[in-house]
This record gives sequence, structure tokens and C-alpha cells, in this order.
Amino acid sequence: MELEELKELIELLKETDITEVQIEKDGTKIKIKREKLLSSIEMPIHTSAGFKEKIVAEAEDETQRLVTITSPIVGTFYRSPTPEAAHFAEVGSKVNKGQVLCIVEAMKLMNEIESDVDGILVKALVENGQPVEYGEPLFLIDPV
Repeated sequence: MELEELKELIELLKETDITEVQIEKDGTKIKIKREKLLSSIEMPIHTSAGFKEKIVAEAEDETQRLVTITSPIVGTFYRSPTPEAAHFAEVGSKVNKGQVLCIVEAMKLMNEIESDVDGILVKALVENGQPVEYGEPLFLIDPV
């Protein structure tokens, strides 16, 4: 697949509500995924424009304040050490810097992913057992 074709696909994603596309062409697999930002959400508020702008600005500030924990490797994401065990950390719970949040399995090696900060685990962005890419966001943490 040529660079121009990739650029066209990326532009297509920007112009639509599609957030993920996977294509296989001539034995090459390409997966393009994008996250929707809170700032792109239209909020149906029937008050003054200034109030609506204030709420959108506060939502953007909240998103920017959160710390994103990303995958340092390509592999399979697991929230617990075994299928029967409890998750390393639950959404809404306090986590400490260095605390294990999940495991990413790569080539039969279990790599523990730790929190970079003390805070509250706000959201898990990946489902248990799903493949993850290098740099893919895994968790959002509200630092304390």
C-alpha cells in the first residue's frame, strides 16, 4: 500500500464517524484507529452560548489533566494475573505509582504495566484479552 493511499484513508476517517478501519491488500495488513475527543461532542444545552462554552472548556481541561498509561509493547492485554483472579486495579480505585495495573503478554512473556503516578483509576480503555499496539492508551488516571 502506498503512502498516498494511507493518507487518503486517514483523511477519510477524519471526515466521518468511523473510528477504526482494517484493510488487507497484497498480503499487507493495515489497521488505523482513532479516538474521539470530548471536544467533538455536541452537547444539547438550551442556555446561553457562554455557558455552553464554559462546560466544553471544563470538559477539555478535565481530559488534559488525566494521565494516560500506554502500552510499551505489542501484545495481548490482561487486567488480572489469571482468568479467575480479580483485576489488578478497579475503575474508581486509588492506585499508587509503581502499582501493577495490567499485564501485556508478548511472545509468551508476561510484562507487568505499572502506574506512572498516584491517583484514581478513571477508565480502562481496552477490554480484557484484546490485542494492543505499541503506544496504545490502556488507562486514564486522575493524578492526586
